[in-house]
Amino acid sequence: MVKLTLIARVTDGLPLAEGLEDSRDLKDVDLYKQQAKLLFKNLSKGQNEASRMSIETGSYIFHYIIEGRVCYLTLCDRTYPKKLAFQYLEDLKNEFEKVNGNQIETAARPYAFIKFDSFIQKTKKLYSDTHTQRNIAKLNDELFEVHQIMTRNVQEVLGVGEKLDQVSEMSSRLTSESRVYAEKAKDLNRQALIRKWAPVAIVIGVVFLLFWVRRRIW
Repeated sequence: MVKLTLIARVTDGLPLAEGLEDSRDLKDVDLYKQQAKLLFKNLSKGQNEASRMSIETGSYIFHYIIEGRVCYLTLCDRTYPKKLAFQYLEDLKNEFEKVNGNQIETAARPYAFIKFDSFIQKTKKLYSDTHTQRNIAKLNDELFEVHQIMTRNVQEVLGVGEKLDQVSEMSSRLTSESRVYAEKAKDLNRQALIRKWAPVAIVIGVVFLLFWVRRRIW
């Protein structure tokens, strides 16, 4: 079923509306929201230009469509029919354009259309049960095809995993090199001190020895 819904402006990644979800229904909800925001950021830079795509992430899958410089994105269970997910997004797109179309470009603050949540929730309920006659009819609609929509992995799309691995590896390497450098520095300092003070220590030792011998003789 649908777990999360977000709508954002593609030109700058500004979030416009969100389906307010019950976090108890979705573990790590903040992680998936962060991934969605990274996706919007990439789209604003002209990356991942496909107008429709599915992106696998953990036990779930993102689906999105881009129309009129707006990205409509939803997170669903992997078992939820892809066809219904994209029809759900199409319904949101049609209503959002009809109600807010002339205000999208001028929106200046995040979630300017948060009231659209009421329509998101109503539409989500219609798509929640895949066995209703309505949804079965949509699944059998041969005019609405999703086979050509590409499915990719979230790390491939965002590059998050690779970048984090590189940062972690670099950090570990620098820490190890710093530790080795510190040990070498200590050894060099120790050797320098020995070279500096060894002659003085020898002279003092000889003087003390001569003084002790003379004391014994006297």
